[in-house]
Amino acid sequence: MKIERTDALNDIYQDARSIRQAVFVGEQGIDPQLEFDGTDGQATHYVAYVQNQPVATARATVTDHGVHIQRVATLAAFRHRGYAKNVLQAILDDERYAGQTRFYLGAQQTAVGLYQTLGFQQFGQPFMEVGIRHVNMVLSR
Repeated sequence: MKIERTDALNDIYQDARSIRQAVFVGEQGIDPQLEFDGTDGQATHYVAYVQNQPVATARATVTDHGVHIQRVATLAAFRHRGYAKNVLQAILDDERYAGQTRFYLGAQQTAVGLYQTLGFQQFGQPFMEVGIRHVNMVLSR
């Protein structure tokens, strides 16, 4: 497995987009206009490849509150193999975030365990977003 990243809307981004289309729009029924919200150009996109096939993705954006991680997804046939965790670890280890002390995200309730393995902790009350129950999570270091 290799992980690539991009700040451009290039081929790597298109691979991330195809994973998100399959998972969020195709499987979960999220409206494509909500999934592709016009902010991809401001994010860094990470894609995990297995034998040159894109299998998992996430995006990260630096905000006033820290590094915001979003759009974490793995294609159904490749789940439970650690690919999303490796993508998340690549974000946490990325030298561009060396001075950052706070990483945060809104996790789908079903994925909370994944984030906890990386040290994220839940805060606040659960909430609904795009019809799916989420919780806020943070990792401080």
